[in-house]
Amino acid sequence: MIGTIRRYFSDLLLAFENLRGQKTRTLLTALGIVFGVGAVIGMLAIGAGARQESLEFIEQLGVRNVLVESRPATSEEELQQRRRSSPGLNDRDARILQANVDALDLISARRSLHPARMLPKPGHDLPELYGVRPAYGQIHNLQLADGRFIDELDDAASAAVCVLGERAKVDLLGYGPALGKFIKVNDTWLEVVGVLGSLPESGGKAGPQLENLNNFIYIPLNTFQYRFPDNNFLKDELDGIDLRLRTGADSVETASVVTAILNSDHHNVQDFRVTIPAALLAEQQRTQTIFTYVMVAIAAISLLVGGIGIMNIVLATVLERTHEIGIRRATGARRNDIVRQFLMESVLISVGGGMLGIAFGYFLSWAIARTAEWKTIVTTSSILIAFCVSAAVGLVFGIYPAVKASRIDPIEALRYE
Repeated sequence: MIGTIRRYFSDLLLAFENLRGQKTRTLLTALGIVFGVGAVIGMLAIGAGARQESLEFIEQLGVRNVLVESRPATSEEELQQRRRSSPGLNDRDARILQANVDALDLISARRSLHPARMLPKPGHDLPELYGVRPAYGQIHNLQLADGRFIDELDDAASAAVCVLGERAKVDLLGYGPALGKFIKVNDTWLEVVGVLGSLPESGGKAGPQLENLNNFIYIPLNTFQYRFPDNNFLKDELDGIDLRLRTGADSVETASVVTAILNSDHHNVQDFRVTIPAALLAEQQRTQTIFTYVMVAIAAISLLVGGIGIMNIVLATVLERTHEIGIRRATGARRNDIVRQFLMESVLISVGGGMLGIAFGYFLSWAIARTAEWKTIVTTSSILIAFCVSAAVGLVFGIYPAVKASRIDPIEALRYE
């Protein structure tokens, strides 16, 4: 056992010395592995980052939720045609759903408005104004950084209160305390009673048309209806109705029930759509998995090219060192010793390239996150996968040159110049 370890250690030192004697060639050979490993780690980091952002966003919509969205008419003619059969999404629909959906736990109607003016004047885009019921915060699991969410008393009294998203709070009131301060939206002053924590952002169009979840102002729905008239006549009375189901309820089956109820009330006019975040989550996971596999497959081509480079260089090295091989064979080295020597060199190149590739992968992920503003996450599994594949590439592509070297006739090798 000790003799075997000593022999392998001796071969390792010999391989290292041979590679050090050809520093430039070794480095150029390893570059294919470096870029391949870095590309694999970078692509997996992009995939992991995108997956986490998507999951956070969809989970924010609620995996137990069913979201009903109004579909605004595109023209006055379309609106008139709809109104002949359907009243559009309204408070009556919310009451009917609350009374007839057995799996319902919480429900909130909602309306939205893009304000024309606001004081203090925000430094960026004007926040969206959302009128919601008190249950909305629980339905979407909104976490408060300060204060409270709107309650039943606020809604019943049409109170002039609001809850700010994180970005809306900073843009309007800065980084200091916000509770008890007032903001003016259009012609109405609102008292700040709560500030939300940071929420995941998405440009997705699932559920509400959410561009930045942190740039919202939430007010009681009754306050919205009485104090903020919406002049967009193409929109329905409500922009949407959000439902949270009881634990264990089948969201797909419940969505079918919701659709059937609304179709009956709207006389099958397609002026609404029903979204199931749980189904979106499953579809997103499938799509992201395919996307990751494709990116890794493309990046793995670099590893394949690197492996071919290793084979090419080791074959050239065998030709150059034919005389050395003949001397070793003449002094008692067996074929296995020659195979081990050259295989060790190819594995050293790939392992060294793999270690440099890990560092390059971290740098690539950081550069992508900074320049493209994509979220990237370098996972331990991506590092292990890339490194193990690089070592396997060195082993696989080093076998043929090593075996070829071991089959050189010692007498012919000694004659070789």
